[in-house]
Amino acid sequence: MADQALPIRGTLDLTPAQSKRDGMLEILHDWITTVDHKKLGILYILYAILFLLVGGAEALFIRIQLAFPNNHFMSPQVYNRFFTMHGTTMVFLMGMPAIFGFANYLVPLMIGARDMAFPRLNAFSFWMTAFGGLFIYYSFLGGSGLYGVGNAPDVGWFAYAPLTARAFSPGNATDYWAVGLIASGFGTIGSGINIVATIFSMRCKGMTLMRMPLFVWLNLTVSALVLITITPLTAAQIMLCIDRYLGGHFFDTQAGGSAVVWMHFFWIFGHPEVYVLVLPAFAIANEIIPVFSRKAIFGYPAMVTASVGIAFISLSVWAHHMFTVGMTSASNAFFTLSTMLVGIPTGIKIFNWLATMWGGKIRFATPMLFMTAFLFQFLIAGLTGIMLSVSPWDWQLHNSYFVVAHFHYVLVGAILTAIFGGLYFWFPKVTGRMMDERLGKINFWLFLIGFHLTFDVMHIPGILGMPRSIYTYEANRGWGTLNLIVSIGAAIQGIAVLIFAYNMVISLFKGEKAGNDPWDAWTLEWACSSPPPSYNFATEPVVISRRPLWDLKHPEDPDWKYE
Repeated sequence: MADQALPIRGTLDLTPAQSKRDGMLEILHDWITTVDHKKLGILYILYAILFLLVGGAEALFIRIQLAFPNNHFMSPQVYNRFFTMHGTTMVFLMGMPAIFGFANYLVPLMIGARDMAFPRLNAFSFWMTAFGGLFIYYSFLGGSGLYGVGNAPDVGWFAYAPLTARAFSPGNATDYWAVGLIASGFGTIGSGINIVATIFSMRCKGMTLMRMPLFVWLNLTVSALVLITITPLTAAQIMLCIDRYLGGHFFDTQAGGSAVVWMHFFWIFGHPEVYVLVLPAFAIANEIIPVFSRKAIFGYPAMVTASVGIAFISLSVWAHHMFTVGMTSASNAFFTLSTMLVGIPTGIKIFNWLATMWGGKIRFATPMLFMTAFLFQFLIAGLTGIMLSVSPWDWQLHNSYFVVAHFHYVLVGAILTAIFGGLYFWFPKVTGRMMDERLGKINFWLFLIGFHLTFDVMHIPGILGMPRSIYTYEANRGWGTLNLIVSIGAAIQGIAVLIFAYNMVISLFKGEKAGNDPWDAWTLEWACSSPPPSYNFATEPVVISRRPLWDLKHPEDPDWKYE
């Protein structure tokens, strides 16, 4: 017996099904426990795409309800829940994760680093963000309490008091919303700290601040802005929880509180948040436009200065959302002027992008198509924003569908359009395969047509007086045909997003092999293999200009060196 070999269970004893199952579990465990910035970046972007589909579906339900006068497709209560969850989803659960996904994946590669400064904090930040979003959506099941029928919060994504008071919002749905945003806020702050620390402390040799890619500069600016703007929102959510559970009266006007205080706290976050979302869109444009124009970016120092200027000015414009609450004339004048002032650095950026394209050898591949649309649509969004900065004009249109159209021109016309362009541009780097160009162009044109049908036309009922939070309307108001066109455009956008999702999945498995640098680009992420190895760079890169890959490809040309 002593000499008898003991049976040992090894991999050879596994059936093929068991082996496959164990392999899948190992892969799942690797992704859940990863601290690799690239995998976390992918998780952020997949999370954002998931909630893009969810938030888009909620928007379609809203548009079905508003497509016809006196429609009863949804009850008023359900409409308010979809209205709240759509706004919350697209701002906090789609936009924010998407921008941090790009930053997590690309910033270390662009500065020649092997990972983020704090890899474990990076993982913690993602899972806090993910938990916050799932917690908000759990309100559909547990919003009325343990023994009640679930419902989502119905307070609007801006949650003005007194709608959030327990008397107006019983049950737990609003609590899930507040606690979920607190959790995701901690994740956002962690990501912001990590990106700032990575950029300042982990750049490769030769990469001075004025040699960094503009994508890195913009994400540095955004991350610093996040640290300032997320904290007021988190403080307001904590005060709301105290009001609802501990007998506080921060926002209870009948007990000496102030509903306007909530508005100040929310919009001190809310308007800089627009720039937190749009500056990464600028970052994507700063990388794609020069590559497909075959020209260096025009006015690099001016672009850096304008980016930092936008961040500073954006902190002083929040109360232009509050012209109708009864501020003093001096306050109205200040916020009118500060809102107009933000147009100066923004205009510098638009002119610099156009100057980069002017005289270039433009190649209209799918990423560049999206960037071209981004330029035009962001210009329109900026112009309507300047209109709304004028307090008498805003008095007429505040809380109308004109404001909804303007806001979506920024979020969809600029930010989401740029995100699509960025996904097509960097997909080959992440996967090693190209996305299908034919499907990409179909995606672009359908999205462009649907967008302009929806949000161009939406300005008109706003001017005619249609409120933004309206559930239904009478046929004699003259809004029916316009709303039907808007809803048709929304459906076309939905089809375009589904084509994008299909293109991404099918290209992952069947796409053309990309190679390391399919676009003939200039920044360091294209210097490593596609997809990059876990360590990014075997040896630390050394750069001598703002376009290090050009130096490698054209060592004989000194004209591109920037000292």
